[in-house]
Amino acid sequence: MTEMLKGIAASDGIARAKAYLLVQPDLSFSKKSIDLVDDEVARLQAAVTASTEELQKIRDIAAKSLGEEEAQVFDAHMMILADPEFVGAVETGIKNDKTNAEQVLQDVSTQFVGMFEAMTDNPYMQERAADVRDVTKRVMSHLLGVTLPNPALIDQEVVIIAHDLTPSDTAQLNRKYVKGFITDLGGRTSHSAIMARSLEIPAIVGTEKATTTISEDQMVIVDGNTGDAILDPTDADVAKYDQAAKDFAAQKAEWEKLKNEQTVTKDGKNFITAANIGTPDDVIGATDNGAEAVGLFRSEFLYMDSAELPTEDEQFAAYKKALEGMNGNQVVVRTMDIGGDKHLPYLPLPEEMNPFLGYRAIRISLDRQDIFRTQLRALLRASNYGNLAIMFPMIATVNEFKQARAIYDEERAKLVTAGVAVADKIEVGMMMEIPAAAVIADKLAKYADFFSIGTNDLIQYSMAADRGNEHVSYLYQPYNPSILRLVKRIIDTAHAEGKWAGMCGEAAGDSVMVPLLVGMGLDEYSMSATSILKIRSLMKQLDTKEMKTLADKALADAETNEDVIALVKAATQQA
Repeated sequence: MTEMLKGIAASDGIARAKAYLLVQPDLSFSKKSIDLVDDEVARLQAAVTASTEELQKIRDIAAKSLGEEEAQVFDAHMMILADPEFVGAVETGIKNDKTNAEQVLQDVSTQFVGMFEAMTDNPYMQERAADVRDVTKRVMSHLLGVTLPNPALIDQEVVIIAHDLTPSDTAQLNRKYVKGFITDLGGRTSHSAIMARSLEIPAIVGTEKATTTISEDQMVIVDGNTGDAILDPTDADVAKYDQAAKDFAAQKAEWEKLKNEQTVTKDGKNFITAANIGTPDDVIGATDNGAEAVGLFRSEFLYMDSAELPTEDEQFAAYKKALEGMNGNQVVVRTMDIGGDKHLPYLPLPEEMNPFLGYRAIRISLDRQDIFRTQLRALLRASNYGNLAIMFPMIATVNEFKQARAIYDEERAKLVTAGVAVADKIEVGMMMEIPAAAVIADKLAKYADFFSIGTNDLIQYSMAADRGNEHVSYLYQPYNPSILRLVKRIIDTAHAEGKWAGMCGEAAGDSVMVPLLVGMGLDEYSMSATSILKIRSLMKQLDTKEMKTLADKALADAETNEDVIALVKAATQQA
């Protein structure tokens, strides 16, 4: 029987395919005494063999899709399974204790993990603890007869169903087979939603119960335009949504005609529509969608997609590729924004009550200057291959910006003295995402070359509401007058110092927010590449003088998020 599941529309488009549950199975077990020791050892060996074969298959796929270097992590996993000390210890434990394989495997794994984690003077060996945990989980799944989900093994069209998707999960999704996804958690600004828009696959997030409602292989329609998921659709449902998909494709074809045009308003004012990217390869999607710049290169993905800190040369190659790919158009690279919900296995961070308010982004960079300086050198060396700008994330105070800028100036001077080619002009700016910084924006504008407003965090911090928490998702209000006033202040203070202001948060690609931003005079709008042509089309219909009147009215008269939405829709005839 057909059932509808409602969530938050996170990425446009419509898809229909069988469900693939990306859910961790129950690996619980009970300790048991066994009599047939040889049979239990044989059961363990069969699980090890099956795990090895599975890892080899995953490794082959990873090498093709992600590259040989990324695939090497699976070599480490297979080495553990081939290590007589590890598997031999489990076999010996089964024989000596006459205990089931699951219990002995868990005990031996705990012993090895503890041993590796204790090697505090050897980061490489410490990292092996995570490998042992992963391998143990895989062997355990075979012992228990359950399947571990692995997106890399998907070889047919599916809709991913998950509790949530981490950035690394989403980055591994193969667009050839993954037609869309639905999650229990998240909002439009969660990283899984942002990545879905980058991958151009429809997505619905925040359903709360997708993983408990949808079954493996169940047929699902994902309507990323409305946030509706249709389970077990009827023939009539299929016909209706197939037509809707065709209509959406026709609309996209109309937007495509604007690909090589500038972003110009109805009254002839130019603005810049730019793309947010996570890797150098995303530049292709940016240019295919008519991006006039890259307004945000999330450099942390270079760190998250690596088994260790990326070297200066590795980073240089990535930045150079992105700069060359944009053919002289500006690329704004955000320095490493790790922390909060973005972790590195090889860079342990302290356990914190409020990680989003804690040790992250520029706070780590200023503390771990070895990492920061390596990144800055790579950026400076790459600057000669295009139009580079650099911005620092999570700046809260004038001193933080000055300190970060001073480190940048030091590294630049060293390279120039050493005869390394560095671009003459590199703009150095900052993210505006902390309310305290917005309040002193007039002071910061004296030192920063530009501001880029990160609305995702600015809203979260201003409203004191975790953007990933569905219980307070109603407080994610990009049009709230309090947020609009902060945005207006940031733009005005930048312009007063002759600097430009951009926005790289998701609001920059929001059809309700854009008319207000045009009215406030925002210079650059950076968004998921797939939103660019839609927004360029919208801007062609806007008159800047009329939008200024609209923005002034919203700032002066509106009391609520809903008031502002009503004003914009009335002024722009949006449905």
